[in-house]
Amino acid sequence: MVSNNEFHSLFIENIINCNQSLRWVAITDQDGIILNEQNREEGFESLLTKEENQESAINTIIRQKTRTKFEPKIGKLTYAFGRYENFSRFIIPISENYYLILTIEFKEKHFDKIIIEKILPLIKEMKESLEG
Repeated sequence: MVSNNEFHSLFIENIINCNQSLRWVAITDQDGIILNEQNREEGFESLLTKEENQESAINTIIRQKTRTKFEPKIGKLTYAFGRYENFSRFIIPISENYYLILTIEFKEKHFDKIIIEKILPLIKEMKESLEG
């Protein structure tokens, strides 16, 4: 049987390998605590320290929780997107207890296609194997 940490690690690895534009991927709990994370290796220069990534993840989840108030009217979030000068950052709910946070190269213009066609199917597959 695979441990949660091994499962999270494999999941993160599958996500980061689905597209060369991905810079950093993390899975967090409902409080924003990073359970597992991975940087792109080739030519990657991390912009934030491990501690800054953790602080940013907590703030991202807090912001996400403020949006859930309107879900009955607007529907559940598929993903939220922030465009910065150096990269684009996304939060994708996996379940009520887990979130995926990732950054994509700023120059990547087809981020919606990457999220919808690559990452969301991997999340669905992961959820099915967790529930299965």
